[in-house]
Amino acid sequence: MITDPTFYLAAIPAVILVGLAKGGFAGIGTVSLPLMALAIDPVQAAAILLPIMMVQDVISVGAYWKKWDRRNLVLLVPGAIVGILLGYLLASRVSMAAFNVALGLIAAAFALRYLLRPQMPPKQGGSLAGYFWGTVSGFTSMIAHSGAPPFQIYVMPQKLERDTFVGTSNAFFGIVNWLKFPAFMALGEFTTENVTTTAVLLPLAIASTWAGVLLVRRVPAEPFYKFIYLLLTAVGLKLIWEGGTALLGAA
Repeated sequence: MITDPTFYLAAIPAVILVGLAKGGFAGIGTVSLPLMALAIDPVQAAAILLPIMMVQDVISVGAYWKKWDRRNLVLLVPGAIVGILLGYLLASRVSMAAFNVALGLIAAAFALRYLLRPQMPPKQGGSLAGYFWGTVSGFTSMIAHSGAPPFQIYVMPQKLERDTFVGTSNAFFGIVNWLKFPAFMALGEFTTENVTTTAVLLPLAIASTWAGVLLVRRVPAEPFYKFIYLLLTAVGLKLIWEGGTALLGAA
């Protein structure tokens, strides 16, 4: 088990944020891995977080059981499988800095467009777009547990009912996280230290997930979606900053 107090200063808020995200505040957990990476290696942080998220997925999927949109899952999950495989095979060869800048620009532009034009009519996503954004989401989830922005870019224009949106998000990432487990196992990251650290953080993870489920149901649908768009804008800007800084540092 990790005993360094500095690690827990980063890990505790990170786990709470993931729990709130799993409870319904989709996207807020994207900052969790970078937060933990301030204290430990990012790959180790990802390995500690994955089993936590898998347990949280069981809770969140159960809380929104059968409230998912089946069409979205049918389109997104096959792409996500491809993305996870690509992430496992190509992680060392892909410039994540450039990728983050590109994804950040797309996410921020997408979110700002809908914030500035909130009355846009619902728009059903196409099949090819679903496969594409599912692949991108699976890839970014495998690399950095940050699959929410691509998922939201595809699903949010559909303006699903709040519980359907949350249920679809939970079901999709529940499937994705369990599919990622064999890849992380193959990487040899589930060491005794990592597994025991995960076990220590699990009670907090479970409590924060239930808190997210209870809190999100108290938020009216319109402010909820505005919050998600604002959050997506912030995440996009964060990706641009991180990727741009890394590219400039490498220049």
